[in-house]
Amino acid sequence: MIRETTLNAALLVLLLAVPLAALILDELFIITLATRAVIFAIAGIGLNLALGFGGLVSLGHAAFFGIGGYAMGILAYHAQTYTPLIEWHFVIDGTKSMPVIWLTATIASAIAALGIGALSLRTSGVYFIMITLAFGQMFYFFTISWPAYGGEDGLSIYVRNGFAGFNTMDPITFFAICYAMLLAVLWLVARLVRSSFGLALGAARQNEDRIQAVGQRPFTLYLAAFTISGAITGLAGALFADLNRFVSPTMFSWQTSGEIMVFVILGGVGRVYGPVAGAAMFILLEHVLGGLSEFWHIYLGAILLGIVLFARGGLIGLLAGREVADD
Repeated sequence: MIRETTLNAALLVLLLAVPLAALILDELFIITLATRAVIFAIAGIGLNLALGFGGLVSLGHAAFFGIGGYAMGILAYHAQTYTPLIEWHFVIDGTKSMPVIWLTATIASAIAALGIGALSLRTSGVYFIMITLAFGQMFYFFTISWPAYGGEDGLSIYVRNGFAGFNTMDPITFFAICYAMLLAVLWLVARLVRSSFGLALGAARQNEDRIQAVGQRPFTLYLAAFTISGAITGLAGALFADLNRFVSPTMFSWQTSGEIMVFVILGGVGRVYGPVAGAAMFILLEHVLGGLSEFWHIYLGAILLGIVLFARGGLIGLLAGREVADD
């Protein structure tokens, strides 16, 4: 446990040190890469709560990632065009405030996850995987045919949204905001996993009959985990859209769901800090191998295959040895 705790702390320090060094060297592109790694780590942490701790293999988490992104895009679009978002008996305007956008993205993604989870969890195994995938594709094709917000071309936001007292257009400042959100999400998930809810969720994953015998409903536990998981992934989607100042239907694609799952598998399924390591490794491989060949995913696939076959605990498990995962 001590070894993994040290490894987790070193990972966070390294993730912070890279953009600071890039700032000193005036390599702003490296700061952007580090910011992407942080945002992808948040998305992976969201999926890991459902997959790693609840045993729910979801191929539809891009739905929540995209909902978070479009929540940002729609609110910011109406703010920059000075048009009301809703005009009926009352008027709701758009906003450029990051906290408001984060809250909206999180709530919208949580509601979607609650509805999708309530339907999908009536199945299990491969049927659950396919239903979550189907929901993601439904959102994908809906946004393609949504001309009000760009349709297939997506939606551009001219200026990054604001956070009181900070210049969010400054790359290192935006990285710091995303990094703070990563720490908050890690703290929340670590507390959840160690709580009575987390212990019951783990028990349900291992043996549903035993958890029912003590008066707990596995369906309720899974649904709560899936909802929280979707909310966290939606937050990551809002941050990712703000980073790029652009949203498009590709945020809902099955490839996005697959990449989020890769972050979890690379870092270590069921380890709180696993997605952080996985996202950082993915961005590093994308940058290094992508410069060598446009077919860099072949090398990524080989690495992923090696981890699945020989390092079932992912990068964190490989480096920490055969210790029990520590948060």
